Amino acid sequence: MARPDKLPKILTEAETSSLLGQPNQRYFGPCRDYLYMRLMLKAGLRASEATALRPEHIDLMSGKLTVREGKGAKDRTLWVGEDLLEELQEWTERRADEAKEAGAEGSGFLLPTRKGTEVATSHLRRSVKRYARKAEIEEVGRVSPHTLRHTFATRLYRETGNIRLVQKALGHSDLSTTMIYTHVVDEELEGAMKGL
Repeated sequence: MARPDKLPKILTEAETSSLLGQPNQRYFGPCRDYLYMRLMLKAGLRASEATALRPEHIDLMSGKLTVREGKGAKDRTLWVGEDLLEELQEWTERRADEAKEAGAEGSGFLLPTRKGTEVATSHLRRSVKRYARKAEIEEVGRVSPHTLRHTFATRLYRETGNIRLVQKALGHSDLSTTMIYTHVVDEELEGAMKGL
């Protein structure tokens, strides 16, 4: 398979840490944005899948995350680790307190606006860009919620070497869509070997 002209932007570990360090989690909105970024990095969610998440879609005990009606109206099951589950547990308690304070009814969304409504994906795009700028990540123009999904996919492929697992996690119906991540890893290998 020919290598695509433009490979997706992938965040390094340092860029990821710096990006996640930007939101001031003392405040409701930035804390929610932080959790969105964590979920996209740890589960490879699309922005629209992340904003549509409801509390019942995630089991805070087992870490099982169900993406309902992803692209192509397909459901898929993913898993998130303990650290993120603890943060989501704390968030769930905080969200309930905030809703009481705001006099808003409990929200149907896992990571809602302060008023309890679904966050717009355009807000998520703007937020990720803003945090990337603050984190001084190179090529800020290429950093978006989808960059976090690309980063997740590349890390999963590096970790497992199994492109089918990456395809399943991302919910791609066609394996050729997923193959781009093999090119990213091949390019890293080429760079590493040429540097020996």
